Amino acid sequence: MKATIKTQGKQFSVSEGDILIVDRYPLTEAGSMVEISEVLAAGEGANFKVGTPFLNGASVTAKVLENKRGQKVIVFKKKKRKGYERKRGHRQELSVIKIESIKA
Repeated sequence: MKATIKTQGKQFSVSEGDILIVDRYPLTEAGSMVEISEVLAAGEGANFKVGTPFLNGASVTAKVLENKRGQKVIVFKKKKRKGYERKRGHRQELSVIKIESIKA
């Protein structure tokens, strides 16, 4: 079964067993379960349903495999002939999740 979910402002098309990298879920650790109730569409073939905007009673259960940090992104600002330079770095906090079950 496939589903389209919305989590943390982003949409993903998933099926059971998929592994996703998403923004970190607060207050979770490796091994904890996350319930995603914002399911936009679910099913296959003749059983495909689309929500308006979400399906009532549908949910996706995912297991947090690990919490990690993404690659470093360098932000460099400069103004010519003014002597202004600024260099900052940023690493996004991420969660790696595995889709365990889809209930539609």
